[in-house]
Amino acid sequence: MRLVPTRELTEGKELAKPIYNDQGKVLVQSEVTLTRPVINRLLELGVTFVYVKDELSDDIVIHSSISEQVRFEAIQTVKSFFYSFENNGIKNKAFLFDKTTEKMSGLVDLLVSQIQEDDQVLTLMSDIFISDDYLFEHSVNVAIYSIALANELHFSQKEVKEIGLGAILHDIGKVFLPDVILKKNSQLTPEEFETIKTHPELGFEFLRKSDFSLLVAHCAYQHHERLNGSGYPRGIKEDDIHKFGKVLAITDVFDAVTSDRIYREAMLPQEGLEILYAGSGTLFDQEMIRTFRESITVYPNGVTIELNNGCRAIVVRQNKQLYNRPVVRVISYQNKVITPYDLDLADHLNITVTGYGL
Repeated sequence: MRLVPTRELTEGKELAKPIYNDQGKVLVQSEVTLTRPVINRLLELGVTFVYVKDELSDDIVIHSSISEQVRFEAIQTVKSFFYSFENNGIKNKAFLFDKTTEKMSGLVDLLVSQIQEDDQVLTLMSDIFISDDYLFEHSVNVAIYSIALANELHFSQKEVKEIGLGAILHDIGKVFLPDVILKKNSQLTPEEFETIKTHPELGFEFLRKSDFSLLVAHCAYQHHERLNGSGYPRGIKEDDIHKFGKVLAITDVFDAVTSDRIYREAMLPQEGLEILYAGSGTLFDQEMIRTFRESITVYPNGVTIELNNGCRAIVVRQNKQLYNRPVVRVISYQNKVITPYDLDLADHLNITVTGYGL
């Protein structure tokens, strides 16, 4: 199957993977022949990329590091957890934490085990689904990315779980902000942005009085801090930022730019990494970015890429620890169709990826 930008879809293509909502309900079934109304519907839903059936790539396997069922259950657990506090207020937090802490801890244990047992680079793009609320999907994604990065940075098992909990709760302060600001689909006013900037401290104050550790609370407190002091809420720098905060700064931004938003289409992973590298050493920890780059799928299976030798190719499979050297299927040369052949870029270091193709 082939990963194609939704805006580039043409009528007659067949959908290879279903489109789900965040409850696991199929919104658009696989094997549906794409008509203009269906394509328009996908665009309305905010779907940036879809997998379609394609003779050149029928044998390509789309790998998922986290099963779709676990993703659905995780998002629903986070949604329930966050809504409980929003609807019951901060004063009732002790009772609610007694009921939900164990469930949240079990969820993180499940995410950690799936990631650690997976022998391939991390990818989330195989799960194409629409979330009713970005906050909950984002919380789960940031946890997954943070756990993966913590593993690659050789954090202890206790630290991996702790950062997983901190990551999945890093935005909990937002449940105490007005929905009219959180879900606004246009540019925030300066006053509204100042309100948004209070969520790290709200989350910290909320979590530090809970059954979670102080480090989990600091994940909420520090995920918007930056190495040069330009972050918030305290504007702390360098060594004053805990390593958990430095990890969260990277994974939070990466998921934000590679996720569909009301006001912006999702970027592909390589484009998200370019955003991080633009702030390497000034905003984000350089070594952590390098490690993150090597632990995620930069060019997902099924995506079309351009090579520096004038060829266009489809990514067939990944080479672990060689983030930008996948096995590819060359399908054209200088825009001329050729007989397809597979090429392992790990064996041809003179050939590099120059960008995404169609």
